[in-house]
Amino acid sequence: MSKIVEMNKRIEKDVVGGYKAIENGVVGGYKAIEESVVEGYKSIEDKFIGAFLAKEGESVEDARARMSGADKEVK
Repeated sequence: MSKIVEMNKRIEKDVVGGYKAIENGVVGGYKAIEESVVEGYKSIEDKFIGAFLAKEGESVEDARARMSGADKEVK
């Protein structure tokens, strides 16, 4: 009986390892895609702000702060 138990434990270990490898691959792929999409969006957003919303001589960061109200003092 012990050989069967040993064999089942070995199979269990291999199956769990396989699932973990798949899980890590899927999660890693998702994270890479997510980061790429977010960076692409930020790049487009910066270009839009620079072209249409920034005042003459104003940086993109300054325009973003001005529009969000971050440059106003809280009273």
